[in-house]
Amino acid sequence: MKEQVYSHRLGAITDRQFQAALDRFQMGRLLHAEPIPFGLFGQNVFISSTQGDYVLRGRPHFAWQFPTEQFYARFLREHANAPAPWPYQIDPGTDIFGWSYVLMPRMPGLQLADPQIREQIQLIDRQAIATALGENLADMQQAKWLIAGRYHAATDTVEPFELTRELAWPFPIESDPQLVAMRRTQISYSHRVKACLVHLLTKAHAANPATTTQADLNWVQGYLNETEKALNDTFMPCLVLEDYKRENLVVVHESSGWKVSGVFDLMGAYFGDGEADLSRQYAVYLDEDPRLAHAFLQGYLRKTTLQPGFVKRFPVYMLLDRAIIWEFLQRHEPTQRDKSQTFRDWASLYISPYAGS
Repeated sequence: MKEQVYSHRLGAITDRQFQAALDRFQMGRLLHAEPIPFGLFGQNVFISSTQGDYVLRGRPHFAWQFPTEQFYARFLREHANAPAPWPYQIDPGTDIFGWSYVLMPRMPGLQLADPQIREQIQLIDRQAIATALGENLADMQQAKWLIAGRYHAATDTVEPFELTRELAWPFPIESDPQLVAMRRTQISYSHRVKACLVHLLTKAHAANPATTTQADLNWVQGYLNETEKALNDTFMPCLVLEDYKRENLVVVHESSGWKVSGVFDLMGAYFGDGEADLSRQYAVYLDEDPRLAHAFLQGYLRKTTLQPGFVKRFPVYMLLDRAIIWEFLQRHEPTQRDKSQTFRDWASLYISPYAGS
């Protein structure tokens, strides 16, 4: 009985266990399994059977993770005609692996999460891929929702944003005693953006006031004050993945050019202002080559029209995205950052290229 460790999170898995999972959904006989060397949390394994190629996704972070990803995968497939992994089949049982798991189709295409693959792509193709990523984002956002909010697996509905839930997300409210004491109130999307941005930086400041200073907080508050009118709720809500970046998709080259052939990792999705989803990949491209950031934005603009006030609003969306990354790194990798660099030092690099646009 062959046994192999596929990731630190999933641990050792035998071929017999993989076959049992395939049998549960009648997906053929196992041919081989392959560890995935990239990805932040190590939840996925490639498996091939006599019926096709699949991804096994296991050991969820929270009980709601897989039902939530399933909801958004179905939404993308049915309402946006987007290349999402479907069917997204969940086995809630723990009898095979000791944890629940998902089996979904392996999306065809190049894994841009693999740095070796990216290094082999010439600049002209990287620019074309960046354009395709922008176009795909705009295409996905053609599908709208009636309200801004987040899907909740417990009720199987999209519910309006609730302040304490959003400040605690993805953890339960009970994880933070200060939030438990707060009054439960529904909030608008713009209120959510501002509240989460301030909350994340306040937490980072409490953890290390030398790298997230009071001056940093004042600087961010200045941006919020300047964008009071531009940061509004006049948009029609669409799907915001929050983690839309090349590591969470695959691309193919066809006769018509490059296109996105698969989008995945949908745990953080919600319905809100689609412009916010430009932030993460735009920042990635700024780090790599500003020409790619420009191509990404131009691809997006080919398929959609920015709402009035974007130039003032976008820096706040970028600050929120940077605060999410910053606060995570402060908690998990505090020794990996330049201790002399403050949040403003770092985040300014991502705002200044667009401030004058």
